[in-house]
Amino acid sequence: MRNEYLPFPTKIVEIIEHTPLEHTFRVEYTGDVRPGQFFEVSIPKVGEAPISVSGIDENTIDLTIRKVGKVTDEIFDLLHSDRLFMRGPYGNGFDVELYKGKELLVVAGGTGLSPVRGVVDYFAGHPEECKHISLVAGFKSPADVLFLADQARWRETVNLILTVDALDCDPGDMTCEIGLVTEHLPNLKIDNYEEAVAIVVGPPMMMHFTCLQLLELGFKEENIWISQERKMCCGLGKCGHCKINESYVCTDGPVYNYTVGRHMFD
Repeated sequence: MRNEYLPFPTKIVEIIEHTPLEHTFRVEYTGDVRPGQFFEVSIPKVGEAPISVSGIDENTIDLTIRKVGKVTDEIFDLLHSDRLFMRGPYGNGFDVELYKGKELLVVAGGTGLSPVRGVVDYFAGHPEECKHISLVAGFKSPADVLFLADQARWRETVNLILTVDALDCDPGDMTCEIGLVTEHLPNLKIDNYEEAVAIVVGPPMMMHFTCLQLLELGFKEENIWISQERKMCCGLGKCGHCKINESYVCTDGPVYNYTVGRHMFD
């Protein structure tokens, strides 16, 4: 019988530096995994942390990690070909089948772009499988923007709006707007709001007001998906750290349809 708590070793094959505090670690992995799912990533004698999957390839996955504590500090000291430990994948991810043949809108704030990157990447590479895809990605400043190389490629098939709260540094060649993501939603060209689908991921307040605005524009609640952020420790719905109401985010989420997610308050 498999021990679900037992991590397995994996090798780092590439490290992509986005900002001083955010790096993507590409690691070896073969198996079924969806965008929006997460792994418990650990270093022996240090601890473990839940990390969302930000990219999926045939024999690797991407883990975009923000340096914010003891475990992530240690991970940032690792080098190419070093090993770390993982267990998972856990949770309910985004099902791209639900968005095929639809007008798709993705709204992401900050590191919220990481768990939806796989969805955007899929439809950017298969634009014929959806009617239209728009991405509104918001960051604090140009210095905080993630996945610039991906964004340059996405622009070929995706209606991409990159927006920052303020231009506190030189954006260089980066094409970006100024303002919150909600300020740009009314300007999107969507043919049928009632049939369009949306994914919203980011800080709780950003998701709250973005979803309210989408409803005002004509989106149906059942056509909106969100991803909840919680401290998911066991990943198996046993420890209770991630429980909201009667839902365990690590097993029932992190991805929720808005009809369920709208009722989840701490």
